[in-house]
Amino acid sequence: MSHYVFKMPDLGEGTVDAEIVAWHTKPGDAIVEDQLIVEVMTDKAAVEVPAPVSGRVVSITGAPGDKVAVGSPLIVFDTGAEATVDGAPPPAPVSAGPAAPPVVAPSMAPPAGIAAPPANAPSGRVMTSPANRRRAREAGIDLSTVVGSGPGGRILRDDLGALAPAALDAGSTGGPQTSEIKVIGLRRLIAERMSEAKRNIPHFAYVEEVDVTELESLRNHLNASRPTGAGSLSYLPLVVMALTRVLESFPQCNVLYDAARGVLVRHRAVHVGIATQTPDGLKVPVVRNADSRALWELAAEIRRLAERARTAKSTREELTGSTITVTSLGKLGGIASTPIINAPEVAIIGLNKAVERPVVLNGSVVVRRIMNLSSSFDHRFVDGYDAAAMIQALKELLEHPATIFIPKVKSK
Repeated sequence: MSHYVFKMPDLGEGTVDAEIVAWHTKPGDAIVEDQLIVEVMTDKAAVEVPAPVSGRVVSITGAPGDKVAVGSPLIVFDTGAEATVDGAPPPAPVSAGPAAPPVVAPSMAPPAGIAAPPANAPSGRVMTSPANRRRAREAGIDLSTVVGSGPGGRILRDDLGALAPAALDAGSTGGPQTSEIKVIGLRRLIAERMSEAKRNIPHFAYVEEVDVTELESLRNHLNASRPTGAGSLSYLPLVVMALTRVLESFPQCNVLYDAARGVLVRHRAVHVGIATQTPDGLKVPVVRNADSRALWELAAEIRRLAERARTAKSTREELTGSTITVTSLGKLGGIASTPIINAPEVAIIGLNKAVERPVVLNGSVVVRRIMNLSSSFDHRFVDGYDAAAMIQALKELLEHPATIFIPKVKSK
């Protein structure tokens, strides 16, 4: 018997440990080299870890939610000849499916053309996205029993749709009336970051009412000019474009706070984080250099990044580096909200629902389309007056949307 001890790899960027998100093997399983064995998560990325050797699993370290230090034993293989024969066929090449893991650290990225067992092989890799693995775990579904309808047998969300409701409802007719869901993976990371931001940052909230009647008219006009099938324009890219113009006058809000050095890092370029709800939780993909993009380019990039985030395809670079964040609940936006700052940024702008309301305009009661902007600022570095002035300037542009596209005249 020859044992191979595989230790938690160094996933880069100063990582000292990683959280176990899901095991895809168990003691006694026969594993082939490059087969997925475990999903782990660091504070920077989610990583799918392949087997470094072929063999039979002797033991594993940690349950989902547990953290394992870099360099500590993660899994032990028996690599003896009798442990790897068993008549097991070599794995088939991975099919070029549409989805990919959220982020794979460069040091762990498998080489091109790696092999994987058939999708429904009991001890092989089941091909599906991390989001679908999570849904299956929560619903108690064994993915090895699911027939995938995607390329190469990949399990899609719709393949779980007919099974998950039945599995979730099964306990309501005589089983336990409560269930426990361990907070792990991305949901744990979100919880930790939100708690840290709220605990360490003195938030100053400011809500302003904006008449977006003219903005709605412009939006409808621009959408009407688009070819059939082209992406339509929402408020979001218009607000982002207006925000980049406003930040020219309020650079103190396009800042990151380096707490370790006690330094405010002011950025000239505006990299806007777009808070995006996904099946795995809230992600913030980043539109880089938003201040230098044209409107339709900006709209297309927001759509592209949001889709990649929702389908768990975002790279680490696409999820880091924002200097200010915009968040929107769309039609669920309500009247007002108090968004939590995306540290180490110092400001976040929230869009609430736009509704038609009677208002007094020039002495007459008329119907106008009104939307509230709910913003939060780090009061340590942004004074209340400056925060209010910035939102008032943003309001001015949105209420007179033609001015969004007029270049600012620079003083000599």
